[in-house]
Amino acid sequence: MRKSFSAGVGLLFVATLCAPAVLAAEPAKPPPGKGLVFDSSKGNCLACHAMPTIADAEQPGDSGPPLIAMNARFPDIKALRAKIWDATASNPDTFMPPFGKHKVLTEEEIDQIVDFVYGL
Repeated sequence: MRKSFSAGVGLLFVATLCAPAVLAAEPAKPPPGKGLVFDSSKGNCLACHAMPTIADAEQPGDSGPPLIAMNARFPDIKALRAKIWDATASNPDTFMPPFGKHKVLTEEEIDQIVDFVYGL
């Protein structure tokens, strides 16, 4: 009995030591909205917008405003969503595509982008 108890405690000790390494080995998944923002065939936000707070936002555009302090610029998250859905509703002369109106992005994709961008 004593031998099996010692072996069990030893295995528990080893498992406890290894558990953080196993958990740390799994890379954190980026939020789904980030993938859409970076995807040149979907959101393609980087074609026009800089994202100074995102290290891997390579070669961003500068024709649109930078995506920073979005929750300060859009205190009402619904206004940000409306802008992404159809920017022409508030500015007919904008060159930002109406992603929702033209069905470039689905409702769910727009929600994911809004959630990601709102945190910038």
